[in-house]
Amino acid sequence: MSDPTPTKAPEAPASDSAPVKASSGIMPFLRKIGVENVALVFAIIALAGVIGSQNASFFKPANIAAIGNYVVIMGLLAVVQTVVIIMGGIDISVGSIAGLSSVLAGMIFASSSNWAFSMIVPLAVGAVCGLFNGCVVIFGRITPLIATLATLSSYKGIAQLVSNGRAQGYTGADPVYIFFARGSVLFIPALVWVLIIVAALIHVMLRYTRVGRDIYAVGGNDMAARLSGINVNQRILTVFVLAGVVAAIAGILITARTGSGQPVSGSEGMEMLAVTGAALGGAALRGGKGSIISTIFAVILLGVLMNGMTLLGINPFWQNIAQGALLISAVVIQQLSSGERRVGLPK
Repeated sequence: MSDPTPTKAPEAPASDSAPVKASSGIMPFLRKIGVENVALVFAIIALAGVIGSQNASFFKPANIAAIGNYVVIMGLLAVVQTVVIIMGGIDISVGSIAGLSSVLAGMIFASSSNWAFSMIVPLAVGAVCGLFNGCVVIFGRITPLIATLATLSSYKGIAQLVSNGRAQGYTGADPVYIFFARGSVLFIPALVWVLIIVAALIHVMLRYTRVGRDIYAVGGNDMAARLSGINVNQRILTVFVLAGVVAAIAGILITARTGSGQPVSGSEGMEMLAVTGAALGGAALRGGKGSIISTIFAVILLGVLMNGMTLLGINPFWQNIAQGALLISAVVIQQLSSGERRVGLPK
């Protein structure tokens, strides 16, 4: 978790952005909705305008729906990654948990034809995986990055082992899976509704509950949080279990979207996108600061960028370069704005 030395106070979740001096006119408005959010919205509009001017297909309803469906898996993982980062940790095993959950959903449905059972079991497994991650961090006294780096490989291996490395099951004939894959409510795809509901629930938890305040406090300074009476270990376990459950939801949606359980395809590399989305949305990698709303805007920006690169016929390998560049940019901006000493530079 964070450095136990009380070098900084926990940042309250009441603000989604850096402080803005209040004056007249636009500044109070910007402070209320968050400067980061305004910047992300303008970036989305500008990027969409550039892409749309080069390819008219960008603004077609079918393409807009495709962007929405694309960002769902990434968005779910980025939202829960934001919670882990706010706590002062990081969970790079979420993509592997999603892959394992996808395989289990496909295999269990193929053997039972019971959609409810095929969703409940992966959710339970995701919770167990998250609990194991938390226990390794707490009782093994290992940093979350190293702990989840190890479990990333382990969970991916389990998914490949039980599936023999191949897609498993078929859910394309089940009405519930079909609804999640291609259904819509109020003209919004069902997949997108799942992201909206999960993001809204986590947003409410962080901003309006004691658990959320405790998570911010642990990320701000875990030693100060412990001395103030917060059960730090309990909060760590809670966050990692939440990460496992949300990753399992993402895995189930991968199965619905592809029609089968995918051990790797559809989830590999998603941990990178999740971290990028959270960092681009302003979640401080040192902990104690972050916003679910900002993360959602950042995920939309990533989705528009990736979709636009595809429409414009740009080599797909450039997408990986763009993701890395965005992550570096987000972290550099955070570091420069924090005022902390940078590695390799004099004070």
